[in-house]
Amino acid sequence: MRRVRLGLFAAGLATFALLYTPQPLLPLLSGAFRASPAGASLAMSAGTAALALAIIPVSSLSEVCGRRAVMTVSVLAAAVLGLAAAASVNLTMLVAVRVLQGFALAGVPATAMAYLAEEVDRSHLGRAMGLYVAGNAIGGLSGRIIAGILAEHGGWRVADAGVSALALGCAIAFAVVLPRSAFFTPSPLRLRALAGTLGRNLADTGLLRLYVIGFALMGAFVTVYNYLTFRLSAPPWSLSSSVIGALFTVYLAGTYTSTMAGRLADRAGRRGVLTAGVMVAIAGVALTLPASIACIVAGLVVMTAGFFAAHSVASGWVGARAPVAPAQASALYLCLYYIGSSVAGSAGGVFWARGGWAAVALFAAVLLAIALAGAVSLSSRAR
Repeated sequence: MRRVRLGLFAAGLATFALLYTPQPLLPLLSGAFRASPAGASLAMSAGTAALALAIIPVSSLSEVCGRRAVMTVSVLAAAVLGLAAAASVNLTMLVAVRVLQGFALAGVPATAMAYLAEEVDRSHLGRAMGLYVAGNAIGGLSGRIIAGILAEHGGWRVADAGVSALALGCAIAFAVVLPRSAFFTPSPLRLRALAGTLGRNLADTGLLRLYVIGFALMGAFVTVYNYLTFRLSAPPWSLSSSVIGALFTVYLAGTYTSTMAGRLADRAGRRGVLTAGVMVAIAGVALTLPASIACIVAGLVVMTAGFFAAHSVASGWVGARAPVAPAQASALYLCLYYIGSSVAGSAGGVFWARGGWAAVALFAAVLLAIALAGAVSLSSRAR
């Protein structure tokens, strides 16, 4: 049991450290490749878009090949591709490698929870799931912070290679530590059945609203963090990469509110808590408008807290509402969630170029308003 928890923690840490490493490096990538902010943001968006597109196919592949095999190949390949990305000679090559890396990274989020559900006794499942999610959060946070520190002393290539080397160590630990599946039974890929359940999960109007909410929430969230790096690295602040990376510690506010939101939703209903979370996120975006570091940091904390609260409720609601195949419905939510990250994360660069931070904040607020409209229109019932 301990080996399962440690293995999945290492896999989650490696996966999300690799996925989010480029975010604090975007201003450096823009300068190194003489690219616009929107162009540089493709280093982030390419990875998340590929992951989004691969989640459902990889999940289906794991039914045939086995969860452990898919996760092992996934995390090892992604770490090696991260090292290759550090050697990119131009932005086109970097984006291409990030696409391949995104496809590889899909293996862990697509199959980890299914592996745990099969291999871990119900009495220990909550703890195992919690440690896996903690690995995800710590990975996303540490990838950004370590990248920022290394970039300040050695540039973006050293940062990328350093995080990738750390992830490779975690990947090897995962492959060694995680036990072989004891309860997995391979099943043939039934495309007709897969298409049937997919159709039912796409026909439910409540689920469609939740998918749109996930798209809009993540789109706004990534847009703010992507272009805040450009805002803070420019005068009058001219903050270093390490300081910008350290700002991502405000993610810790989200670890608290996501848990709290789940408990509140059980008592007060999902719709009210989801609506409140989105409204808090909108207030946080508004707080970032003044040219004050104190206001910007406060706004980030508030927006992050609201985002994680809303995302926690929305993602949990998907599985509860799904008419069939809740795991597939959750994969669809994640697919739209990461597509929102990719599309809005790059589109935000157009707003940054034309109107600065005020335009970026307005774009994020519009996305959150879409999420708010979706939340208000949902029935408070699970089905």
